[in-house]
Amino acid sequence: MTMATIEHRLLALPTTAISDATGGHTNVTANIRPLADHFKIAGRALTVRLPDGENGAVLEAISKASKGDILVIDAKGNTNRAVAGDFVMQLAQGVGVQGFVVDGVIRDLAATRLIDFPVFSLGTTVAAGNKNGGGAVGVSVSVGGVVVQSGDYVIGDIDGVIIVPQEDIEHVIEIAEAKVQKDKAREQEALHNGEESIRTYLAKVVK
Repeated sequence: MTMATIEHRLLALPTTAISDATGGHTNVTANIRPLADHFKIAGRALTVRLPDGENGAVLEAISKASKGDILVIDAKGNTNRAVAGDFVMQLAQGVGVQGFVVDGVIRDLAATRLIDFPVFSLGTTVAAGNKNGGGAVGVSVSVGGVVVQSGDYVIGDIDGVIIVPQEDIEHVIEIAEAKVQKDKAREQEALHNGEESIRTYLAKVVK
């Protein structure tokens, strides 16, 4: 399966189905949320590890990113200093970065929404980050309680963010797609005829 096919199939799946397929073991903490409800991402991670309050390595990551990459930024949960503002996001968007997942915060929320750049984070702040150095790109990170390696797959939507190890992705997609089809069949069975079909369904499943 090509990377483009993988991303296309992931974008068609809700994170809820992918979570069911993985058993929920790699769901990022619910505190990391999309900054606009319509944001949806699905692609490979490029990891960034930042010292507390720093953000200089984000620019290095943007310079190394491939089109479609998602920067997964371990900012140690710092909510006082931003890992990026709208200018940095426009740089990322301009080279084809798909979005950011941040265990930390960004700033310039209105501009972020205006340029329609997907960000999943702990929120926003008014304060810029420091650029004293010390960050690293492409290393193992922990984001929202989940260990992430560069090349792992990141899927995010209004319900949250999931990490899928790259070696598991094809199997997880197949299970998630089957789950979606099963759910559609269940809805058709239970809801196609209003109260009558609902009661018939409940009588079958409630012991």
